[in-house]
Amino acid sequence: MGRRKKIVQECEKLMDKPEQIRNIAIAAHVDHGKTTLSDNLLAGAGMISDETAGQQLAMDTKEDEQERGITIDAANVSMTHEWEDQNHLINLIDTPGHVDFGGDVTRAMRAVDGALVVVDAVEGAMPQTETVLRQALREGVKPALFINKVDRLINELQEGPEEMQQRLVDVITDVNELIRGMTEEKDYDWTVSVEDGTVAFGSALYKWGVSMPSMEETGISFGDIMELERAGDRQELHERTPLSDVVLDMVAEHFPNPLEAQPRRIPTVWRGDSESELARQMREVDDDGEVVFMATDISMDPHAGEIATGRLFSGTIRKGQELYVSGTAGKNRVQSVGVFMGGEREELDRGVPAGNIAAVTGLRDAIAGSTVSSVEMTPFESIEHISEPVITKSVEAERMDDLPKLIQTLQQVAKEDPTIRIEINEDTGEHLISGQGELHLEVITQRIRDNQGIPVRTGEPIVVYREQVQGQSHEVEGVSPNRHNKFYITAEPLSQDIVDDIKLGEISMDMPELERREALQEAGMDKDSSQNVEHIHGTNILIDDTKGIQHLNETMELVIEGLEEALDDGPLAAEPVQGTLLRLHDAKLHEDTIHRGPAQVIPATRDAVHRSLIAGQVKLLEPIQNVRIDVPSDYMGSASGEIQGRRGRVDDMYQEGDLMVIEGIAPVEEMIGFSSDVRSATEGRASWNTENAGFRVLSDNLQREKIMEIRERKGMKLELSQAIDYI
Repeated sequence: MGRRKKIVQECEKLMDKPEQIRNIAIAAHVDHGKTTLSDNLLAGAGMISDETAGQQLAMDTKEDEQERGITIDAANVSMTHEWEDQNHLINLIDTPGHVDFGGDVTRAMRAVDGALVVVDAVEGAMPQTETVLRQALREGVKPALFINKVDRLINELQEGPEEMQQRLVDVITDVNELIRGMTEEKDYDWTVSVEDGTVAFGSALYKWGVSMPSMEETGISFGDIMELERAGDRQELHERTPLSDVVLDMVAEHFPNPLEAQPRRIPTVWRGDSESELARQMREVDDDGEVVFMATDISMDPHAGEIATGRLFSGTIRKGQELYVSGTAGKNRVQSVGVFMGGEREELDRGVPAGNIAAVTGLRDAIAGSTVSSVEMTPFESIEHISEPVITKSVEAERMDDLPKLIQTLQQVAKEDPTIRIEINEDTGEHLISGQGELHLEVITQRIRDNQGIPVRTGEPIVVYREQVQGQSHEVEGVSPNRHNKFYITAEPLSQDIVDDIKLGEISMDMPELERREALQEAGMDKDSSQNVEHIHGTNILIDDTKGIQHLNETMELVIEGLEEALDDGPLAAEPVQGTLLRLHDAKLHEDTIHRGPAQVIPATRDAVHRSLIAGQVKLLEPIQNVRIDVPSDYMGSASGEIQGRRGRVDDMYQEGDLMVIEGIAPVEEMIGFSSDVRSATEGRASWNTENAGFRVLSDNLQREKIMEIRERKGMKLELSQAIDYI
């Protein structure tokens, strides 16, 4: 029997023992060594050879990942590990570190109970480390820390024991500060410490690692490690204290099993009735209960078709079951169930019980984030992605014959990656893809070319702008085309706290009304307004301040439709409106239904919303990014010049080790092409990273020029409304 088959059988045996299951993700900043660490764990579990671990990058299963040397898609693998004479099933997800693929990290966190955060000993906790920690903690996922590349401190930086210890303590302190800041209201302490064994150190490349418990067990000390590392005896180090044992022991000992995790996680990710039988089944990981499965990843297999991978919270998922997919009609029939072994999916003849991560085919209506169940139920909270698309490219097929196939492929892309937005214009044949950054879109278009064999042309990257009201407007009137219906609306800016809570999913129309009211008041909204919230669209809120208007109830649906249209295409350049509070003060409606239909109410509302935005001095907002550059001090001037020359500003410069760190912000539009420019300005000596940091008001002297440029691109007329005289 092959080694692989044997491992699959071992995994099958352990699936029914939730106390021996650990569902974990490896998460970190780009290039801190996640995939190399995953290789070590696979080798430790006997799935790949020990010799090639670290070079093989087995979890980077796609060609473009191997070529670019970065993880693009989250990859799943199931393995076994013996700890304290008991075998454990470890379902591991290796997640991307590059900010453009942050959506994969967010979705992976829904499927797991523990997150192994990897930090480079030399670089320390970086912006993306903070982001992945925040994603884990928001999903109720417990962190542990692995400090990688300790060999570099010993050999490259030639640090002595005191210096080295100080540097490692600094990393742990930084990580703990982040954890504390994000869990201060919780009743548990998830900070990591060397003493309790939730921190490990090592070198994923050279396959050795240590933690306090492992040092006590093997008798190896930090002094021995430095000696062996300096003498180049890395093989001996690996044999005496193999990294995979140290990390997998830590995972088995410190990460919760599904029986411990689900009672805490279910209230965080599900807003259904906590007293119901279904809630009990999920809390207790009941494999005889109703099937409740959360699809966190959709991928295509050339032979099996679409595969939905995700976490099973209750019940047992089996071939042939008919299941509901949230938000769609009818049922889907499960074709097969299995587990992932890196790039390969192993089909199982048995069902997969609650508490496991399963790979399922046949769920054709599921998208990443769907709730799949055997009974109709309140779906899980939608997975809130931290950043939103900021860059758009047009994609068109070179051959008209490929158009249907391209449309199908783009729809598939949107299904697999909800952080991508697709707009398909069937009249012009032009399709717009919006994503997290240049690399995100580059990878998507390359995959359309290579994997689907569709030759495509892509346009220049277009930056996505927003529109936002700057002040309180006076009451404006919107009149319907037949003059019989009138709406009176005002607009004002929404507080940043409320906007942030909406983005994080902590305020939404899906919540029970009382809960939403409390959340809005906590974020600073007055009591009366919070009781009259009629609708939330994006990060905009409509408040109904009217009193006893006849026929308004049955007309409200049309009012909302008009409002949404107006907010999706703002009055300046048809860009989406954000962070705005709209109040409906009064309405005059025709007695007769026929005179207050969609053709009357929708244009009247749209008109009123646009006019109120203009009266509140709506302005264009541009997306910005935080920029960090690490560079030798000789190149500091030219590196900071690269930020300042892009309408950016430098906020901080400080020494870290032998490098200078420059931190600042710059507009996304100016950052296109940044990588090649900063390379040549620093002769390739700089490393940098960017992170989306929301939107800011575009400076006044650029407003009109940019609005005209966007209007021209969209084929809109170039005259602005006379009322927009402040731009």
